[in-house]
Amino acid sequence: MKQKIFATLLCSMAICFAGCRGQSDVLPYKDAKLPAEVRTDDLLKRMTLDEKINQLRHLHGIPVTAEGELDTVAIRQKLHDRSIGFVENLTLSGREAQHLMNDLQRYMRQHTRLGIPVFTVAEALHGSVHDGSTIFPQAIALGSTFNTDLAYRMAEATAEELRMEGMTQILSPVIDVCRELRWGRVEECLGEDPFLVSRMGVAQVKAYLNNGISPMLKHFGAHGMPQGGLNLASVACGQRDLLSVFLKPFETVVKEARPWAVMSSYNSWNGEPNSSSHYLLTELLRDQWGFKGYVYSDWGAIGMLNYFHHSAGSMAEAAVQALTAGLDVEASDNCYSELKQLVESGQLDMDYIDCAVRRVLLAKFSTGLFDYELSEEKDFDQAVHTDKHINLAREIAEESVVLLKNEKNLLPLDFERIRSVALIGPNAGQVQFGDYTWSRDNRDGVTLLEALRQTTAGKVSINYVQGCDGVSPNRDGFAQAVTAARNSDVCIVVVGTASASLARDYSNATCGEGFDLSELSLPGVQEELVREVYATGKPVIVVLLAGKPLAIPWIKEHIPAILVQWYPGEQGGNALADVLSGKVNPSGRLNYSFPQSTGHLPCFYNYLPTDKGFYKRPGSAEKPGRDYVFASPAALWPFGYGLSYTTFAYSNLRTNKEDYGVSDTIRVELDLSNEGACRGKEVVQVYVRDVVSSIVTPVRQLKAFSKIDLEAGAKRTVSLCIPVSELGFYNRDMEYTVEPGEFELQIGASSEDIRLTKTITVDRRNMKHTLVQSEKQEEEKKEAVPSVSVVVSGVVSDVQANPQEGIRVAAGELSVYTDKAGRYSIKVGSADTLSFSGKSFDEVKIPVDGREVIDVRLRMK
Repeated sequence: MKQKIFATLLCSMAICFAGCRGQSDVLPYKDAKLPAEVRTDDLLKRMTLDEKINQLRHLHGIPVTAEGELDTVAIRQKLHDRSIGFVENLTLSGREAQHLMNDLQRYMRQHTRLGIPVFTVAEALHGSVHDGSTIFPQAIALGSTFNTDLAYRMAEATAEELRMEGMTQILSPVIDVCRELRWGRVEECLGEDPFLVSRMGVAQVKAYLNNGISPMLKHFGAHGMPQGGLNLASVACGQRDLLSVFLKPFETVVKEARPWAVMSSYNSWNGEPNSSSHYLLTELLRDQWGFKGYVYSDWGAIGMLNYFHHSAGSMAEAAVQALTAGLDVEASDNCYSELKQLVESGQLDMDYIDCAVRRVLLAKFSTGLFDYELSEEKDFDQAVHTDKHINLAREIAEESVVLLKNEKNLLPLDFERIRSVALIGPNAGQVQFGDYTWSRDNRDGVTLLEALRQTTAGKVSINYVQGCDGVSPNRDGFAQAVTAARNSDVCIVVVGTASASLARDYSNATCGEGFDLSELSLPGVQEELVREVYATGKPVIVVLLAGKPLAIPWIKEHIPAILVQWYPGEQGGNALADVLSGKVNPSGRLNYSFPQSTGHLPCFYNYLPTDKGFYKRPGSAEKPGRDYVFASPAALWPFGYGLSYTTFAYSNLRTNKEDYGVSDTIRVELDLSNEGACRGKEVVQVYVRDVVSSIVTPVRQLKAFSKIDLEAGAKRTVSLCIPVSELGFYNRDMEYTVEPGEFELQIGASSEDIRLTKTITVDRRNMKHTLVQSEKQEEEKKEAVPSVSVVVSGVVSDVQANPQEGIRVAAGELSVYTDKAGRYSIKVGSADTLSFSGKSFDEVKIPVDGREVIDVRLRMK
């Protein structure tokens, strides 16, 4: 009924607007003043079947002449007078992309029958993939900053470059929760924790949407824990883990940021390919979460239903399975070319085509694609690879470095006293940008070798030796490395992994898409190189420059100082040199737990209380035990871990109250002090443990974090908020619920370094206050309970606990408004009902019931 009413209203609006135009010849779908829904429906009814199917397809590679100009003859032969839904050419330079995409957009607008613009598509996982664009740190590095502001600013800067390059739709961000470290795509993911991934993902998506670029969430479906760590392999997990872990970031981002595009994943879950899952693509994504945009296939995923999954007997059957499940757009395949014949033969209902095309068109109208202005070629240098963006890349790289060990304060190094440094290792003099970028060339970034030479300016002798490569068993360079170490005051050994450059260079990659590892020790003979250098007796610093955690227990035990630098972008060498010298205090935290060995997988912090052993007698080779016989089940380094050159003290934990209802927000405050001798940044982390629950729940789960910058000797009150609704889980009936009972708040510097704890209660009586009651029930309640005056105060916030200013709080004729901190205070009767309303929020009514504190969480309209 609601849908019919909405459709009637839209039609009425269209008639009204048409009347206002009078005899104007502007077609409704071309009228920017009309709502996107009206324009979509008007355009859809004017389209032929061929034109509709074209909107569900992707043109890979732009036909160009030998002179680098758009080949309009070739396009006309391929498309006739019809537009296409999507187009890309990933190997263009930024300037070439701008020129060709703008010309292509003009062609679609001016030389196709209906003038439908095209979504110009780019990869932009950590900067635009087009040559010459700023190369930002890889996603794994961004996640280790624990800084949502940096996530927003990086996406904002990337959007500026993409717009100048003529791009409108990007295949990013990746918000998969990754829990299989052998998988090559670990580097593309923000971390192992659904809350961290959610918050970083929301920041990026909002930045893109606010800056004229449509982001695409990927890869939808259980994806981040493929069997055996092999790319495209199935994921084995229950529905509870599917919803609460792997799809939690997708739900959060869809509901909060409202993107227009989602990419289905290649693999399968529960025996069904994700790209043909009606449960995932329709029942969950659309019916339950309210997603209004389109679903786009990962490249070639629909054809894989036929030749890889073998769930479809032909390409035509694959097309039917995908489209009817809710997959709207086909990329890098030819299955949807079968749709016309399927419709005309009566094997496929036309409604499926119309539904998918409507979603694509609605996204094009809603993102402003029909009305946006093309970029000017003269403005290119003012938007792409600017000093501002380069400096931001360096700032993110600085905040992503994680200090894992610093025995006897070996770091930072004093280059005024050190005369010589042995710089050794395959990644010491080679940039490592990570997959999904346009270069692997040292000319496009700064290595540690180059940065140290510039930093020391000839005052320190830099004795550089590669020692070995990152793949082979060749030890020919070991002797030279040992000589350099013996002739130096201190040794820095930079080891790790290497990733491909998208559609350009895939040689000798040990990380990235399709480059999975069967075990997690350092590739090649890199650890042997470290051991040889260590044997010289000189102080050794190991830098793991990699796209994933590796099992390095010997290095942890023997090497006095260890740093992790995830693929750091073009300014990685400068950032690392500044950390080594102490100009920058490391503030990165581990977004992935490190395993002791491949046999310790899976390795993540929020495990169930049963999953790290029962006997608690871990053994060793010298003293066998139980849980395991020859090892401990613990991580080598845990999630959230990271050291600093200063020390922080936590004290005076308090909450706004002790008992909560499910509509409340928990406000946590504590005092943080910098007790060291230098300025530093601390990531305050709040974990929650459900003390007793009807199903088994993790030992702790991250529910809030904040990165705090403090001068030496300074002290600050840190405030964090957690909606009580975040404390829920999927019960035995797979219904999301917050059970009453005790919850332990754990505040600390990592998942295993808990400094403060406090137990709060979710009360069953308070839960009843959130139930919607009829007016009759409210009147009966007022008659039953004598009303006395009471001053009620509290905080009004949104669903993510952000305080909201200007919310009207009313009881009858009396009303007040919340201040900047979301606080309010109002004197009412103890039996009154308060209403909370704001322009962008649904109204909420809550009975006072004599309470003096009522915190409220409002939902967006």
